[in-house]
Amino acid sequence: MAIDGPAGAGKSSVARALASQLGYRYLDSGAMYRAVALAALRRGVDPSEVAGSVRISVSERVWLDGEDVTVAIRRPEVSEAASRAAADPVVRRAMAAEQRRLLVAGDWVAEGRDVGTVLAPEAAVKVFLSADPAERARRRAAELGVDPATVLAEQTIRDERDRGREHSPLAPAADAVVLDTTAMTLAEVVAEIARLVRERIGAR
Repeated sequence: MAIDGPAGAGKSSVARALASQLGYRYLDSGAMYRAVALAALRRGVDPSEVAGSVRISVSERVWLDGEDVTVAIRRPEVSEAASRAAADPVVRRAMAAEQRRLLVAGDWVAEGRDVGTVLAPEAAVKVFLSADPAERARRRAAELGVDPATVLAEQTIRDERDRGREHSPLAPAADAVVLDTTAMTLAEVVAEIARLVRERIGAR
């Protein structure tokens, strides 16, 4: 199943909890772009120069060439670089190829910004999570321990870039269920999506 949406809408937390509840594997596609961006920042090169050569493993932790970078990829400068990297067609092709290879076998909950539209358009269940921009910024700021106003300003720039990029712009799939999580708890969102999964594919 595919879960898409902008930063701060709750994709990662929801997808991880849902995968655990359903007994599915979890794929954080955005973490792969973050890892590429981190590698590029460290080497002082363009993300397209490292996208096809770095070794990235994404599960409960994120590994880059054998190093645990789960915390490092969440830094603000990496988030900004990842948004730029995701707009690069060379990086997108490399990441999409690896993600499709992973999704071929087994049951997955995959989350990102274009899973339902590009990466796995055949997904049995597609959900697009949204939330009020201020609430999304508050959540991310609490997660990172930074000023919400700063996060909101950076988030606005990323949203505009993600929605306006030429390749795989951020948008819900035509057959996706759009769920506004502004006033919902994590448990409520997970329960609602689990209900959709049970209705459509009879998952436990």
